[in-house]
Amino acid sequence: MALGDMMGMMKQEEVAAMSIEGSAGGGMVSVVMSGKNEMKSVRIDPSLLKPEEAEILEDLLVAACNDARAKAEVALQEKMQELTGGMNLPPGMKLPF
Repeated sequence: MALGDMMGMMKQEEVAAMSIEGSAGGGMVSVVMSGKNEMKSVRIDPSLLKPEEAEILEDLLVAACNDARAKAEVALQEKMQELTGGMNLPPGMKLPF
């Protein structure tokens, strides 16, 4: 395996190992996602676990996931800038994925 290939694999593993937390409702709902947008955990404030709060809970889960995804994109862009040595890549170009 070439050194460049090994470095690429190490970078992908580093990104995949990232944990990004998103929250909504003032922290009443939070989710943790990996750098590959895989959900790792969900935390729900017990006060939301009532049948009459179901719609609010559903909305907060969506908002928390979207918050985590947005934070993950920022973190990945920062990591890629770090890994590429600040090389200016064309807008929209996402590495290594």
